[in-house]
Amino acid sequence: MAAVIFFVCAALVLTGAFGVILGRNPVHCALFLLVTLVSVAVLYLQLDAALVAAIQIVVYASAIVVLFLFVITLLGVDRHEPRDDSHPFQRVAAIVLGVLAFGGIVVLVHGNRWVSGAHSTRGALGPADTGNVETLAKSLFTDFVWAFEMTAVLLVIAVVGSVVLARRSGHRPEVTDVPEAVPTPQGSRETEGSNA
Repeated sequence: MAAVIFFVCAALVLTGAFGVILGRNPVHCALFLLVTLVSVAVLYLQLDAALVAAIQIVVYASAIVVLFLFVITLLGVDRHEPRDDSHPFQRVAAIVLGVLAFGGIVVLVHGNRWVSGAHSTRGALGPADTGNVETLAKSLFTDFVWAFEMTAVLLVIAVVGSVVLARRSGHRPEVTDVPEAVPTPQGSRETEGSNA
């Protein structure tokens, strides 16, 4: 049964990934991304990594995908726009930054500078009989509660700011109706000119 679940989830992950890359509608791409993230969470559950699966569902499959959908609907990205290469160096900069990011990840993975094998100075997080989700929750809401709350406040401020900026950039000034000039007879123009 575990092998069937694995192969079904693997197929869904690949289908969702190709749907994100090949989809033409951004909303459909976001939904394909949701399928991929939920399938990866099921694979994490098969590996007995309940904490990572919960983070995958709560953070990525819920919050991030909903944020993507908000950005798509607020900014109107789902409308078709003609492709024009107005920024010719953007593609080159993206490739260079991608190579640099990949190199940084390789250095971090193979460097092992922060993994010394020594025991933590804070001690163990909790007893061995409790699960990792419960242990992390206790540590997060006791020792690190202020950092957690400040992160939540910063995220709320960022969301409100992005909505305000999106609404302001999409606002066009109202055009007031200008009354049309009333045509005057030719004789009245001549008398006005002679009076001046």
